Amino acid sequence: MLYGDLFMRVLYKTRPYEEVPGSANALYDKWVEQCKHDLEFGGRRDFVKNMKQIVSEFDNLPLNNTVKPKVGLVGEILVKFHPTANNNIVEMIESEGAEAVMPDLIDFFAYTAYNSVIKHKYLSGSLKSRWTSEALIAILEYYRKPMVDALKKSSRFEPPKHIKALGELASPHLSLCNQTGEGWFLTAEMIELIHSGVDNIVCMQPFACLPNHITGKGMIKELKSTFPKSNIVAIDYDPGASEVNQINRIKLMLASAYENLDN
Repeated sequence: MLYGDLFMRVLYKTRPYEEVPGSANALYDKWVEQCKHDLEFGGRRDFVKNMKQIVSEFDNLPLNNTVKPKVGLVGEILVKFHPTANNNIVEMIESEGAEAVMPDLIDFFAYTAYNSVIKHKYLSGSLKSRWTSEALIAILEYYRKPMVDALKKSSRFEPPKHIKALGELASPHLSLCNQTGEGWFLTAEMIELIHSGVDNIVCMQPFACLPNHITGKGMIKELKSTFPKSNIVAIDYDPGASEVNQINRIKLMLASAYENLDN
């Protein structure tokens, strides 16, 4: 999971700008094989070394100076991460000349743990559950630390935020007691993207996922009011949904993104 999060950060950040077509994917394929081997036969020392080396090599990958709009991808966890569920949205965005930005998968698990802290503080959660969850968050951050440290030293990439920092970003806009589905975390991801300079966002959810419609689509007006430059579009993904309609709505969002980029 941690390797996957790092690969998404470095690959999506470099592939749209590579000087040599295919060089980012070639570097990615090389490291996937190395990481597979080390997961089976290596230890933590190999893990830390790989994190540093992956960031270093992608930091030095030759890129051009093209300026492209950045598009953040958030939403229901399966639709967001599974290419089949989202009709290969990363590929589609890159083919339209933009850069896709995908938040980390591990943050979702940290979010589910942090919910117990919020439940104990404001609702009827137990102290035992809170302590267990805080311990789980500490373990997740311990294993993510090599990646965070490597990204902090990078000249191209940014490290992820702690789940408590994401909660602080979201809390002025909605209660952290919204915990069904992606809950407040979906809003927090959108705000994190905007704070990092990614004003264009695609919010993806299954057609009938009411919680995600509330804390995703339902928060767009609030976020646009707070962040006037934000360009957010909500897309429903469902076996019966029109793929053409999805593509057209994303292209309309990208048209606004290019217009904002020129101004």
